Amino acid sequence: MSEERGDRLTLVSSGSASTEAERARRFDLDWTILMARAQDGDSAAYLRLLQEIAPYLRAISARYHRDARDVEDTVQDILLTVHSIRETYDPSRPFGPWLLGIANRRAIDRLRRQGRQRAREYPLSRDHDAVTTQENVEETANRVRLHSAIDDLPPAQRQAIRMLKLEEMSLKDASKESGMSISSLKTATHRALKSLRRILLDRGDR
Repeated sequence: MSEERGDRLTLVSSGSASTEAERARRFDLDWTILMARAQDGDSAAYLRLLQEIAPYLRAISARYHRDARDVEDTVQDILLTVHSIRETYDPSRPFGPWLLGIANRRAIDRLRRQGRQRAREYPLSRDHDAVTTQENVEETANRVRLHSAIDDLPPAQRQAIRMLKLEEMSLKDASKESGMSISSLKTATHRALKSLRRILLDRGDR
């Protein structure tokens, strides 16, 4: 097992979907231990965990998507979410249900995005295409500024705004994953929004 330092997101070859539910039950304790070690800074345990859960996540994604590219993109979405909120996992609770909740949400999120994209698709004129390109550039710049401002928030506010606003989790699910009470999440989100307005205004982003 490699002793590389630093976090890596690694995908491995797919396994049979029919065996993944049993695999998850059989390996849940191992995955729980690996995640706990990863939270303590064990990068080798974290890498092994990502390698072991990838086939399981691929099987879940295949229930929502037929296109292999969508399946792989969904797996990557799930792994990125696990990576970004891994500190919210409670090692005293089973890892499998926590992971499954994230996987189902990310798969559904991609279906919703695809639905919105299809609804917006229509023929574009050359002039319209030029305007749309400029709008996309501005939207990308705004997102970069917003994410930069979010990174400057205190940890609790940053976590609340990412889970409730960026990932569109329900208060109940966010509370379950973060370990914060619903009232605490509401307070943190309210304070985060006020802080974001102040940060953006201070930077001249009106």
